Amino acid sequence: MSQSTPPSQPQPQPQPQPSDGNPYAAEQPSGGNPYAAQPPQGNPFAGQGQQPGFAPPAPPAPRRDNIALGIVAAVVVALVTAGIYGTIIGKTEYEIGYAAVAVGFLTGLAAGKIGGSNPALPVVSAILSLGAVYLGQLIGMAVWAADETGLSLTTIFFDNFNVLTSGWKEEADVMTFLFLAFGAFAAFSGAKKAAA
Repeated sequence: MSQSTPPSQPQPQPQPQPSDGNPYAAEQPSGGNPYAAQPPQGNPFAGQGQQPGFAPPAPPAPRRDNIALGIVAAVVVALVTAGIYGTIIGKTEYEIGYAAVAVGFLTGLAAGKIGGSNPALPVVSAILSLGAVYLGQLIGMAVWAADETGLSLTTIFFDNFNVLTSGWKEEADVMTFLFLAFGAFAAFSGAKKAAA
């Protein structure tokens, strides 16, 4: 029987080593910085006073200035918050100043956020807030009357609207008008802050 010798495997060839012992030094140009000789990629401003690899700052967001959309948003929020405010008044039988402020602030906030920085929006928001607080007070009277009489809220509000407004005039006092003013001021401020 003859003995076979395993095939000889190729021996790895020694790679040239730099004198400092770093096997990657030969691959790195410019004293060990692998990116030094590479041109900046994807930067159209390279060579125009910009450092390579840094993009210019993003342009500012476009300013919103859509007064019609801001007014529509303010009207919707005014109506919704008037309904909530009226329900609170009707169920508690108290006018709550913070609720009137919330009605105004949310109305102004919606106008400013959606409509932008148009100078008419804070004024329109304040006027809408006056209407919303007034409407909320009427709704509150209607909710209270519906609970007392057993009639539906819609019947009292729509069929007897003149009775509600007469009752509001009789019941109105200094606090009633103060709440209207608080709501209008909050709407004006909310629109200014939201648009800033």
